[in-house]
Amino acid sequence: MQQDTSFGVLTGNNIEARSFKAGGVIFREGDVANELFVIKSGQVRIQIGNRTVTELGQESIFGEMALIDSEPRSATATAITDVELVPVSEKQFLFLVSQTPYFALKVMRVLAQRLRVTNKTFG
Repeated sequence: MQQDTSFGVLTGNNIEARSFKAGGVIFREGDVANELFVIKSGQVRIQIGNRTVTELGQESIFGEMALIDSEPRSATATAITDVELVPVSEKQFLFLVSQTPYFALKVMRVLAQRLRVTNKTFG
């Protein structure tokens, strides 16, 4: 399971989180997207069709691709355990990317890492 603690700052105590029970669908492949998520607690499975692409843990981000390319969701995200997620709107994301170069770099590294894993898995 992947975990990246560099996004933990987005999960502070004063930030409103959304909860999903184990087995709950967070979003489906093809859904329209207007936010990404940071995992505050719990675990999330990312699937394309019936194939698991990755499983993510606390402080990892997911759903970022749809904010970057304005396309529908490319995968389905499901709670493996009870999960608390912090949503980051497109407006917040664009602000963070433009004002915090380190944040932008971390997002690019996450995308690159996931593309490499996907290439190995499905290539």
